[in-house]
Amino acid sequence: MTTPVVEVQNLTSRYGAFTAVEDLSFHVRPGELYALLGTNGAGKTTTLETIEGHRTPSSGSVRVFGNEPFDKKTVRPRVGMMLQESGFAGDLTVQETVNLIGTLSGRDADTPALLERVDLAHKRTVRVGQLSGGEKRRLDFATAIYGNPELVFLDEPTNALDPTARDALWAVVNELRMSGTTILLTTHYLEEAETHADRIGLMHRGRLAHEGNLKDLVAQFPARISFDSDLLSPDMPVRVSKVAGEHVVVETSDLQRDLYLLLGWADENAIQLRGLKASSSSLADVFRTLADDQEGNQ
Repeated sequence: MTTPVVEVQNLTSRYGAFTAVEDLSFHVRPGELYALLGTNGAGKTTTLETIEGHRTPSSGSVRVFGNEPFDKKTVRPRVGMMLQESGFAGDLTVQETVNLIGTLSGRDADTPALLERVDLAHKRTVRVGQLSGGEKRRLDFATAIYGNPELVFLDEPTNALDPTARDALWAVVNELRMSGTTILLTTHYLEEAETHADRIGLMHRGRLAHEGNLKDLVAQFPARISFDSDLLSPDMPVRVSKVAGEHVVVETSDLQRDLYLLLGWADENAIQLRGLKASSSSLADVFRTLADDQEGNQ
């Protein structure tokens, strides 16, 4: 059996009397992109800081490449980190910053080629303090992937990036994956996790609430058909889940069948379904369920 790149077992982290993470277990396989997501206050940041070696767990264990994450000599040369805010010195130039972080990583890379790869070659002599928010984010990314590390942490990697820059970043991430790099991603852009993640772990209240690939996760939640109409009748061929005024919602486990039945019924009865929408379940539906649970327990 292949040894996980990241292995978290029964992790618990406390701040005084407050438990931020409780009995959390998951692993990241070699070469996969694992998205660790979470509702607000779920404990995701604490978990990441522990995996990255910045925080000691209250109990349980964390291993990166089979070693303690704070074993810098063994782990650090194999890991690249893109934090939410890196805090680079504003007086250093872009090239000086990349060279400095690269030296600290213990890896080797062609800095000019790396800057070209992240579209910062034309900014190499510009001081960091003069960069835009998006340019600073691309600099964060450049330092994280310096020397092609085996494991890369991407913490909200596309914040402050425009759509073109976002697409370019993901193109580089996909190149890294093709070469075997393992990625641990956190993001508030759920569509990024849906598009790129092999598996998704969703934290809630300090625990892992759901885990699996996208297909398995969303299969637990119904698809939705919604429309506006003031002409509902008892002979509708599908079961209505919610009605608010003229707005009607149908939740279904068989979207194609029920949509076909609904459209046939509307046509036969000359009923207009205004604003008709039909959509499969999504990762957002999983989040909404957890958010509803959180509000219901406050």
